[in-house]
Amino acid sequence: MQLLYNLLTYLLLIPFAVYWLIRGIANRSYLDRLGQRFGFGFPKLDECIWVHAVSVGEVQAAVPLIRALIERCPGQKLVVTTVTPTGAARVAALFGDDVQHCYIPFEFPNAIRSFFSSVHPRAAMIMETEIWPNLYRGCGVRKIPLILVSARISPKSIPGYRRWLPLIRETLSHGIIIAAQTQADANRFLELGANPERTLVTGNIKFDVKLEPNIASEGALLRSTLFGKRPVWIAASTHEGEEQQVLEAHRTLLENHPALLLVLIPRHPERFGSVRELTERLGFRAVARTERQSCDAATEVFLVDTMGEVPLFFAASDIAFVGGSLVPVGGHNLLEPAAQGLPIVTGPHLFNAQEIAESFVELGACRIVADSAELAATVSELIDRPDEAEKIGKNGLKILEQNRGSLKRLLVLLEPLLAHEASD
Repeated sequence: MQLLYNLLTYLLLIPFAVYWLIRGIANRSYLDRLGQRFGFGFPKLDECIWVHAVSVGEVQAAVPLIRALIERCPGQKLVVTTVTPTGAARVAALFGDDVQHCYIPFEFPNAIRSFFSSVHPRAAMIMETEIWPNLYRGCGVRKIPLILVSARISPKSIPGYRRWLPLIRETLSHGIIIAAQTQADANRFLELGANPERTLVTGNIKFDVKLEPNIASEGALLRSTLFGKRPVWIAASTHEGEEQQVLEAHRTLLENHPALLLVLIPRHPERFGSVRELTERLGFRAVARTERQSCDAATEVFLVDTMGEVPLFFAASDIAFVGGSLVPVGGHNLLEPAAQGLPIVTGPHLFNAQEIAESFVELGACRIVADSAELAATVSELIDRPDEAEKIGKNGLKILEQNRGSLKRLLVLLEPLLAHEASD
């Protein structure tokens, strides 16, 4: 089946190239270091520790791990790979010259070989959900220790993996350590053929999120400068089809809360322009972050059309709606607003982190809404009942505190590898 898979990757080479070029025409950042996607132009390193994080969310989740590696392995080259240019931008903003960034190649065997022969990883850590047969096999045949960090598999993806079960079983056989988020995730990996002795439950590293030291004061200053004393709710990481529902909810909210301001943050930067057009088409008076101006009394929507500022705007808001959940995307990170004590509202599509979402609902740390009408009613209730909003925020903080420790457990698994690095 490996041969069939490799043949398929080569058959897809031209369609992949065409797709990426078309995407690059629409968004020039996708042309950044394009050769790396196909196996060319990687940095030449004698050795490194390698961390892979697909995009912004995974990069943010990997922050505690990467900072621990920088601290524990001084002088060791650290390479962070991403798929998306937004992930690359986040790596640069967070770590600067402390790490080397490159794009992960597509699954073509030649591109994978070129990647390994250029950067020479001594140890590899891949965040969350990435299962790539050639990439994993490349680690295995080169005896590169590989840990899947905060590994998870959604129930929805299992049928797709089963169609390729012999290949997936072989992929997971290369001495890989699976550090699963939950027992349910571990069980799904075992169902796909993972080694029980190397499949462990270490928890979700996202619970070990650390806020920037001055985030609260910086958020308060930003709020005072841009928004004045108005009540503020934020809709973060929204997707196509979701902004319209959020804006409809905001129109309803303005009827009873005319001073209320919506901070709207689309998930993908290539959609900033279309979301601005939608906002204006629906008749809202909007100010964009890049306009570098504060809101006046007539401003109804503040559009954040910059990258990397979501935590700052959480700190400047009263209530948080987390996107990717009113449309079937699977939801985004509930832990970031929870870490700032915000009451959280989210939609019903939460399969990307079902266990976390269920614990938040069970322990009263978020509200689930089905549509724009329920969103408006829930946000309105939380504005009118600040005691209830505060209670939800405190419940979220409690969940975070109860579940911290994944990083510590992960570092125990990494310790033999890090000790080996230090002894060379």
